Amino acid sequence: MATRLAKSAPKNGTGRVDQTALKFNQACIIVLLAWAFLFNWTWLVALVAVVMLVGTFMPEAGLFKQFYTHVLRPAGLLKPNVVADEPQPHLFAQGVGGVFLLLASFSFLGGLNVLGWVLTAIVIALAAVNLIFGFCMGCFMYYQLGRRGIKPSLPSW
Repeated sequence: MATRLAKSAPKNGTGRVDQTALKFNQACIIVLLAWAFLFNWTWLVALVAVVMLVGTFMPEAGLFKQFYTHVLRPAGLLKPNVVADEPQPHLFAQGVGGVFLLLASFSFLGGLNVLGWVLTAIVIALAAVNLIFGFCMGCFMYYQLGRRGIKPSLPSW
């Protein structure tokens, strides 16, 4: 276990992330957006966008995280898996997804439904890739921006 943490530890070693909370967040995004598509509930896309954006800039206020923290974890339905990791790349990824969904919502309002659903499908697909395969495209983007000297200032958990 210590070897696994040492390999995945961030360079400054200060961050901790509950991987179960991240996976629950991704699962909520996928399920809610799939329902939105199946029932043509564009309002649900907008709601998920707001939840994601609020959770990006005020992580403790994130609705999915609140449900996990105050309902599922205390009930023993999900167990925490806290690892050494920096939360900022994950928050950045969530923020990018939230922006995509915000753009999708504006597309729906403007009558560009196909564009709205394409943007929504991108978020579903990338959340699914992260959930299933553990590859976070938004985190990858965050680190690539960092290599170019751009580091978004985001809160910590």
